[in-house]
Amino acid sequence: MESREKVLSDLITDARLVAGRELAGLVFRTGRLLGLDGTCMYVTDLQQTSLVALPQPVAAEPRMLDIDGSLAGLAYRTERIQRSRDGGTVWVPMIDGIERLGVLKATAPDLDEGLIGWCEALASVAALLLVSKSSHNDLLTEAERRRKMTVQGELVWAFLPPRTIGTARVTSSAVLEPAYDIGGDAFDHSLTEDALHLTLLDSMGHDLASGGASAAGLAACRATRRSGGTLADIIPAIDTILSEWFTDRLMTAVIAHLNVLDGTFTWVNCAHPPPLLIRDGRVLPRMLEREPDLPLGWAFHTASPPTVHRTRLQPGDRVLLYSDGVTEARSTQGGLFGEERLADTVIRAMAAGDPAPEALRRLLQELLNHQDQHLRDDATIVLAEWHPGPDRP
Repeated sequence: MESREKVLSDLITDARLVAGRELAGLVFRTGRLLGLDGTCMYVTDLQQTSLVALPQPVAAEPRMLDIDGSLAGLAYRTERIQRSRDGGTVWVPMIDGIERLGVLKATAPDLDEGLIGWCEALASVAALLLVSKSSHNDLLTEAERRRKMTVQGELVWAFLPPRTIGTARVTSSAVLEPAYDIGGDAFDHSLTEDALHLTLLDSMGHDLASGGASAAGLAACRATRRSGGTLADIIPAIDTILSEWFTDRLMTAVIAHLNVLDGTFTWVNCAHPPPLLIRDGRVLPRMLEREPDLPLGWAFHTASPPTVHRTRLQPGDRVLLYSDGVTEARSTQGGLFGEERLADTVIRAMAAGDPAPEALRRLLQELLNHQDQHLRDDATIVLAEWHPGPDRP
């Protein structure tokens, strides 16, 4: 009998020539070789409300599971293995780095701790393989969608990074709604050896031109940053693109840089709501509020660079970026969602032990409930946390 290490090694080798739709079946067969009765891969839908089974030879039952009302959903929300009462089923989170993809269901008559450990290893390999296939295969995209995407939504999502990224020093997580009908909002976060870059853009309007402006803005930001440009260089680059190619579109923006070694946080604000600083479970009022620069699109920044602001974070600090579609969302009675409710929802969720992606997922649910499941403007939220550890500066 082959060793279990060899079984997992063969999975990686065999997956090279497997189509995306065959991946869950390959993982199923690998699970059987590990001593399991069977497995099933579930991925989250775009709005993170359901877990959807990927196709495989033995059809999954049920095909769809509610994230807020199932044991599988609990594994996804908490990022911890969950076991059924009869002990014959485990739900193992599938995580790429720190980005939640879904869960792996594994069944066996005798799931001892050793076999559960192999289930966790299988889920980790399955997550990596799923990501490797999704860049050029529509499997994951089709599974995560519950309805048709607008053209501008398709355009913006094509430019967006994973919702969650991070290292041992820093974490950044983001959410965006309406998921299938994004208009002008877009976000970006990326890591270098010693820094986290954050971008939140809000283009005027809610149509294909707005989506195109946001996509072009992200492209200009990345091209400048990856060529060694600073925050002061990025703003004129976006301004030039908009003024030349999107002459009727204005854009607000917050673009920031966090040095993960010493906590230095620098940012530029072009007519956007100011970031919020959360420390020790409360918002520090107006700590990151500065006089904003003019919006992008009028070419004012090509001749006059924007003001770059600077502060020093403390370990454990969280910075919350958001678009005005969050705080200005009105209920059917006319009440605003507001900045206080925004911060309070995140603080309560994280105080309860929720990881950052789950805190933002819950925040988005509360926002959708506030507007009766129909947002009238794009709502984007980015939450960054600096956690260098006790042995680091």
